[in-house]
Amino acid sequence: MQKSVDLKEWASALNVDPLVAKIIRNRGITELSEARSFLCGTMEELHSPGLLKDMDELTRALEEAIAAGRKIRVIGDYDVDGVTSTYILVRGLELLGAQVDAAIPHRVRDGYGLNPDMVTQAAAEGTQVILTCDNGISAMDAAERAAELGLELLVTDHHEVPYRQEEDGSRTQLLPKARAVVDPHRADCPYPFKEICGAMVAYKVMTQMRERTGSEALGGAMDELLQFAALGTVCDVMPLLNENRIVVREGIERMKHTGNPGLKALMEANALDPSKLSCYHLGFVLGPCVNATGRLGTAMDALDLFRERNYRQAILMASQIKGLNDSRKDMTQKGVDEALVYAKEHHLEEQAVWVIFLPEVHESIAGIIAGKVRESSSHPVFILTRGAEGIKGSGRSIEAYPMYDRMSEVKELFTKYGGHAQAAGLSMREEDIETLRRELNARAGLTEDDFRSMVYIDAAMPFGYATMELARELERLEPTGTGNPQPLFAQKNVTFLGLKRFGSRGAVRKISRGGSGWRPRGADLFPRSGPVRVLCGGEVRRGKHGGAGAGARERGAEHHLSPVPEHLSGRDQSAVCHGGLLLI
Repeated sequence: MQKSVDLKEWASALNVDPLVAKIIRNRGITELSEARSFLCGTMEELHSPGLLKDMDELTRALEEAIAAGRKIRVIGDYDVDGVTSTYILVRGLELLGAQVDAAIPHRVRDGYGLNPDMVTQAAAEGTQVILTCDNGISAMDAAERAAELGLELLVTDHHEVPYRQEEDGSRTQLLPKARAVVDPHRADCPYPFKEICGAMVAYKVMTQMRERTGSEALGGAMDELLQFAALGTVCDVMPLLNENRIVVREGIERMKHTGNPGLKALMEANALDPSKLSCYHLGFVLGPCVNATGRLGTAMDALDLFRERNYRQAILMASQIKGLNDSRKDMTQKGVDEALVYAKEHHLEEQAVWVIFLPEVHESIAGIIAGKVRESSSHPVFILTRGAEGIKGSGRSIEAYPMYDRMSEVKELFTKYGGHAQAAGLSMREEDIETLRRELNARAGLTEDDFRSMVYIDAAMPFGYATMELARELERLEPTGTGNPQPLFAQKNVTFLGLKRFGSRGAVRKISRGGSGWRPRGADLFPRSGPVRVLCGGEVRRGKHGGAGAGARERGAEHHLSPVPEHLSGRDQSAVCHGGLLLI
């Protein structure tokens, strides 16, 4: 049960509209002090890095390595969080005078995270200290190899810690053998906010190193490193609450005037106006470019871009990376189209869990395709493809289907698998695909209601309440994203008299209702908000039997709307606009 708060009191104390106070409460904020921090939090409110278990030992080890001239290798990951955390550590250590280089696993050849072969290679190349970021917490075999070769291992990560299930049902966490393991998800870690990404952990390391060393050079670079912590936080889909919210807001402001040639070049390559930068641009424009290097090439290209100090060279590198992302988009759309054809030909609408085999799809984009098919179908989706060593696949789930748990029930069908409730990756034998499809569907435990799309709204709001003054107040809720979604409002019993498209892409709609015009504005109603959909009649999802329906749930209450008329149903009735208005 939600804690009751006096919204009028909050509105008065925060100097906001009561509706804005309600939205803040909807984000899980229960105390007025938290609400103030939500709106006006400052860098001074960030949690001390020293609260992270093993942080003191890790930074002491780095100081010793730097003083002794020992060679340090930072090993990251091939996604945005992995690249940004690698950059933060390498850049910071360079400014402290360390002998440091970096390595990022190749998605296809190496797979995720630190492995024994990478440790062996590092030792052969003279590395004496390995420092991981955004990986390492589950690298047990690699840690053993490092110990065998006499390498010092330092782990920074943010993923869940592996565990052993005891007979009494309790769980015992298993940590890799390392001098220091910094991960907020350690059971013995007192850090007060667990939902930080790898880049944030790396930023905390450099914050602690600045405090320990008093380095002016590192101190002068902290604003730059903050920008990469913000980029990693948004792209790793961390909740924009607590200190994440502060880092992203402050990071974006600094990014608008970035001194990093590579980051500036990537914005220019994508024709972004830095002064209008938002979370949307980080998550859906810049981030995908970085991810494309890890999917279709090597993520070292993105790291090299951010390390490049010559702007002319950075422009060339950024253009190539954008081109790679454009290719990735084309490949993804082709894969989605093929997946939907496969689903229709194999009558997957009759099944709860969709297992789609596309042998020619590049394994690095299987997860993106699965996500898009999941969005259009509201079913759990697995996309399988032929890899170099058998079948590789990625899955994306719906709220009612705990994907990793269901996969664990048929784990004998996988040669390797991992993930969590909403997403997973796997390797398997091709001859087991049909068995997998049959067994997953037999254990699905889903009902027709589970495939029904639900839109969560913040409040039922009359159209007349939407004013320019309210629009300006809603801007104070930025940055919006995971954990702090854009405000969504609804009004029931609206009669539509007509709908017209205009604008260069037809993205702006004019909807006539009850004889008066109301336009879901784009450019000037909510000028700095990211794109959302304005849904006519609610977003329509078709279930297994083809029925169309829509639903909306207000936080704390539930509303069921009547079926959508056929002439208003379908995805072509959703419009992209700026601002937080949802019309149902």
